[in-house]
Amino acid sequence: MLDSKALKSIPLVPANTADPAPEYPWPKPYTSAMFLSFDVDAESAWTSKDAMHAQRLITMSYGGYEARAGTPKLLELLDQLDLKATFFVTGWSVDAHPAMAESILKAGHEIGHHGYHHLLPDPGDPWIEEELERGFEALKRRLGVKPTGYRAPYGEFTEELRVALVRHGIVYTSSFRDDVRPYRHRLADGKPGTIELPVTASYDDWMHGLSARFSPRSIFPKEHVLSMWRDELDEVRDWGAMVTTVLHPQCSGRPMRLRLLREFLTYAKSCPDVWITTGEKIAGNFLRHEAANR
Repeated sequence: MLDSKALKSIPLVPANTADPAPEYPWPKPYTSAMFLSFDVDAESAWTSKDAMHAQRLITMSYGGYEARAGTPKLLELLDQLDLKATFFVTGWSVDAHPAMAESILKAGHEIGHHGYHHLLPDPGDPWIEEELERGFEALKRRLGVKPTGYRAPYGEFTEELRVALVRHGIVYTSSFRDDVRPYRHRLADGKPGTIELPVTASYDDWMHGLSARFSPRSIFPKEHVLSMWRDELDEVRDWGAMVTTVLHPQCSGRPMRLRLLREFLTYAKSCPDVWITTGEKIAGNFLRHEAANR
């Protein structure tokens, strides 16, 4: 419980001091966008909560599904729909499942940084830099990739992390949930940070109880989630803004949920105004307009 001293220490300023998101146009003929992205955590989604899970084989099997079935099925679906996506992959997943990681790259999708052990970044944590460096090293060694995009494990951020990402050359991040358009972060010292491609919370498949080993949440039926996803997209189209998916192969790669995703992406593709693309492409569009407006 917070005490009065702790409450008085909370600064009376916004946590995010970035300028409002500019309303840069999308590439013609599009008037809205979908950042199609997946988080590939595999077993690190579970060991990051408790290292002892590594010895709990059924718990580990939830994450192991990603390499055995989930990721191959998602890649097959994306190929059928002729879509490219960004896969944020933990370094541990790349080292433990190199064939899975290589298959993503071979299929022509973007690889993003997602930490190494999928550890929650907290202020003052001494391992923030190590998690970044080990993740970069694994992606370079296994895949020959230096990623330009980063998504924080558990969707959490600290100022130390924002500064470190700029230092390591990350162009864009995708973790914050405070806008419907890309914007440029501002660091605490006033310097520019990365481009942010904000996450759409309703498109996080884990939020709907879609993988619930230790959660009281039930698995939502397809009709509920599909209705919500379509409504969210339709309203964002009216706004001329963007949605960002946070999908996991151990969730959306399972049979019923894959069918749900197939129906949703088929609907999204039928909308001629929606640009369905990778984070790299959306960040590139932002950079071009930002440079032109200086």
